[in-house]
Amino acid sequence: HRTRSVLHQLAPYISEPLPFVCATKGIEETTAKLMTQVMEDELSPAMHRFLMVLSGPSFASEFSIGKPTALCLAGSDEQLVRQFQHALMTPVFRVYADTDIIGVQLGGALKNVMALAAGVIDGLNLGLNARAALMTRGLAEIIRLGAAMGADPRTFYGLSGVGDLVLTCTGTLSRNHSVGVRLGQGEKLETILASMQAVAEGVRTARAALTLARRHQVDMPIIQEIHSVLYADKSCRKAVTDLMERDAKSEKGWT
Repeated sequence: HRTRSVLHQLAPYISEPLPFVCATKGIEETTAKLMTQVMEDELSPAMHRFLMVLSGPSFASEFSIGKPTALCLAGSDEQLVRQFQHALMTPVFRVYADTDIIGVQLGGALKNVMALAAGVIDGLNLGLNARAALMTRGLAEIIRLGAAMGADPRTFYGLSGVGDLVLTCTGTLSRNHSVGVRLGQGEKLETILASMQAVAEGVRTARAALTLARRHQVDMPIIQEIHSVLYADKSCRKAVTDLMERDAKSEKGWT
């Protein structure tokens, strides 16, 4: 992930603690670390309480032309978060404050993998019922992992969770969803990526997400199946079949 290399170059020029707001949604592929954890690795300990993340449902092309957008700003220092919340808000940009920095980051990163899976559903023309089921069960997986990592489950019902998930799984501007559609239609991943000018973050995040699932011993079948489609050449239709034929589960237990 480029965030680490940029921070490594920047760190020697930071002479005193100053606030950092990270708008990068992702998990470092090689370490499975969240962006603030990468920042803590590269920046001095005095900087750690000044780290914040901004996440939620936002296509840059809409935000940049002034269309109304609402995001979540999270950090460990509530007073600092509130200060930046008020500084960032405009008549078309609403910011909500939170201290669940882990949950806000997980929601923003993992929704990209779920958007790939939702795109596969659409590429296979399996219908709106299937896409809705995928999104709902995908959210359940994100919540399970978040809880295991110390996040507040309520965070995932907010902008950085459900909000970003809905936008990225259904929006026509979503690169991750578009990649999933093309996979579902039978294109090879290498061909798809070679034709794209912008990155589809979910492709790399799928590796890190599976690493986190195994590290925290969390069952994440959708993550497992999309990883198999991306990196083990599993057919999209077989992945869907395997998900549908899993043993019966209790929904309220999120298992």
